[in-house]
This record gives sequence, C-alpha cells and structure tokens, in this order.
Amino acid sequence: MIELIPAIDIMDGKCVRLTKGDYNKQTVYSNSPVEMAKAFEAAGIRRLHVVDLDGAKSKHVVNLDTLKGITASTNLTVDFGGGIKTDEDIENVFACGASMVTIGSVAVTQKGLFGKWLDKFGAERIILGADVRNGNISINGWNEDTSENLVSFLEHYVSLGIKNVLCTDISKDGMMQGPSFSLYKEILSAFPGINLIASGGVSCVEDIKRLDLDGVPSVILGKAIYEGSIDIKSLVSEIAGCKNVKFHQGRANNQPIV
Repeated sequence: MIELIPAIDIMDGKCVRLTKGDYNKQTVYSNSPVEMAKAFEAAGIRRLHVVDLDGAKSKHVVNLDTLKGITASTNLTVDFGGGIKTDEDIENVFACGASMVTIGSVAVTQKGLFGKWLDKFGAERIILGADVRNGNISINGWNEDTSENLVSFLEHYVSLGIKNVLCTDISKDGMMQGPSFSLYKEILSAFPGINLIASGGVSCVEDIKRLDLDGVPSVILGKAIYEGSIDIKSLVSEIAGCKNVKFHQGRANNQPIV
C-alpha cells in the first residue's frame, strides 16, 4: 500500500511551495512549519519530508531550529534535505531529530563523501535524491543542471547498496498536472528492489491511486494538499480502510478504480 509523505518546504522560516523549483515563484502557505507538521500528525500522517530551501540555495543547512521544533513537537518520522554538504551538516541534522536525510547534490559532486555517509549511517537512513530535468540530474536547489544521466546515476548507487530513492521530475513540480508516471515505471522496471519515492505533480487522489497501481511504494504530497485538492485526513482514512487490498482497488468489491 502506497505511503503518503507530505512535504514541508521551508524558506525564511515559513512553509512555502515553489513552481518548477523557481525561487521567484513561491507561495507561502503557513508562517509556522511546526504547526503545519502538527496538523499533519493530527490528520493521521506518520512520515514527513522537510526541505530546507534556504539551505539548498546557500549550500549549507540553514533551518536547523525549525527541524528541531518539528521533531520535538511531534512523533513524526522526518527525513530532511537541502544544504547538507559536510560532515557537520549531516551530524547536526541527525542531532536535531531527523530519522533520515535526503542527499542529492553531494551524490553528484562528492561521490566519495556520499559513499562514506552511506557506510557510516547505513542505507536505511540515507535517501538518494534524484532531481531530474530532461533526463539529467539537477543540483543545488535545482539551480544547476548536470550532465549526470539519471539511469547511470541510479545504477552507480544501487550497486553501492542504496535502497531509498526520492525522484522528482522538476518539470512536474508544483504544476498540479499529474506525476511523471512513465518515468517512475521505467525506474521500477530497471531497479525493482528499490524503495522509490515519487515526487512532483500530484494533483488529486486519482494520481495517487494510479501510482499505487503502478507499484510505486511512496509518494510526496505538497501543493495538492495546500491548495485543497486533496483532503489529507480523508485520504489517510481511506487508505486505512484498505489494509487487505491495494489502495487503488478500493474497499467495496476489490474492483480497480482507475
């Protein structure tokens, strides 16, 4: 059954969403990321993806106090990404209560350092961030495109033992026009053993059901929640009622909805 992971993107101490990663196209949804996290937990959510947009842009972790506030105020399992570039950064993030970290840029620019972290902290605590634009990896808050091909990038790290991959199709992010279904099916076909976390473009419950049908284990939810097109509490309740069948099959007669 697909896992729901709401995202809280932090900029200037506020909960925001960008469009296609453009820092000039941001919408503020809450002045308190901590209160937003508490609301998600109250709705039945157990897992949270926190992104330090300030950190991603400045190339060092910025919003540690906010992270600490979230982990101290909730029992959510938090993964944190954005600006983690040094040993000190990653140690501080874990010290502030994150259960996992999402690492993207370092996996491209400092493969040795990423490998060291993978060995030190283990594959269960390290999520490989694969932010994709036109088939290649983008880094540093999506401000820099690289020549690193997605497939070869994943091949390298899967061979080193990576299990968790968060893949964002940047062209879909914040557009509310549906996820990159074909991309995720391609990834799962090539790497069937990974825990793939789909991110970008989810606009409605039907998108989530289709991802579930395609075998995607987890999905990041952002703008669709904040804009009200998905009621997270109702969705959590619906999934809870589908314990013995795939979410996309529904509860009444096990017939596919999509």
